[in-house]
Amino acid sequence: MAKLANNPMSMIKVKVKPNSKKQAIQEEPDGSITVYLKSPPVDGKANQELIEVLAKKFEVRKSQVTIKSGLSSRTKIIELED
Repeated sequence: MAKLANNPMSMIKVKVKPNSKKQAIQEEPDGSITVYLKSPPVDGKANQELIEVLAKKFEVRKSQVTIKSGLSSRTKIIELED
């Protein structure tokens, strides 16, 4: 059985740019991340693409990436489970 108490998590601040021509991740000097997404911010498509992109970048499963705040905002707080 997994130990829930020792479940390390990371929180990152992400700024999302939907409807971009190409998909890209840019690390900012303040420690936040800007993610350029191809998907439009309609019906959760951009959020879904964001989860997929971050899961690939940090080499975790999509289920380990959670949008904690900012579902309908361009600035989001993302929780990553290790």
